[in-house]
Amino acid sequence: MVIILNALVHLGFAVGEIFFTTYLLEKLFGFSSSDALKTAPIAKNAGIYNSFIAAGLFWSVFAQENAFELRLFFLICVAIAGIFGAMTLPNKDPNKKRNVKTLYLQTLPAVVVLILMFLT
Repeated sequence: MVIILNALVHLGFAVGEIFFTTYLLEKLFGFSSSDALKTAPIAKNAGIYNSFIAAGLFWSVFAQENAFELRLFFLICVAIAGIFGAMTLPNKDPNKKRNVKTLYLQTLPAVVVLILMFLT
């Protein structure tokens, strides 16, 4: 169940990045309208990658073989992407250097699931 929640989070990221790109760049990251339009193709590309992560997580839930390995691979990808995003994504608040929301929304849930996988 928790893997499905992770998959749904990434599906949500994908939908937002692909279909609501400029709005999210402006509202969540404080981009100007002009900058949001310029960087929209990059964010849309990230949305495609998030859709692949979501698909992989869903696949790992329903896989008949190698389910543990699939879950492990995709959850590690999520955790690494979250750490990288926290280090590189701009913060709407110019007084804060890092975007720690990414750690809470992406990395933390993946790490919790990874821990649960090894405890059960």
